[in-house]
Amino acid sequence: MNHESIREFALSLPLATEHLPFDEYTLVFKVHGKMFLTLGLDEQPPRMNVKNDPEVNIALRERYDWIIPGYHSNKVHWNTVIADNYADWTLIQELIKTSYELVWQKLPKFVREGGV
Repeated sequence: MNHESIREFALSLPLATEHLPFDEYTLVFKVHGKMFLTLGLDEQPPRMNVKNDPEVNIALRERYDWIIPGYHSNKVHWNTVIADNYADWTLIQELIKTSYELVWQKLPKFVREGGV
């Protein structure tokens, strides 16, 4: 997997947008203005930050050596995923979707129902 496959997957989620708010190397994916994924464009293998439930984050870190506490983020809610060749692409997609859904659920009801 590479940066482009991660980018394409993130942008396939409804209303997902991409931005470079911090610098030219950190791609940020948002849904309705709220961040659900960051992707370091200058890192090889690709590294991304995804949001998840705090207990799930701990379990993921214990189980996979390619999932670590979120770099430059709240380590309770965010994990950094190192998308190397040995990483599970299906799990990575699930983690991105979960992060997206957690952010989506926090949006106001009228936004989720298509009001904006």
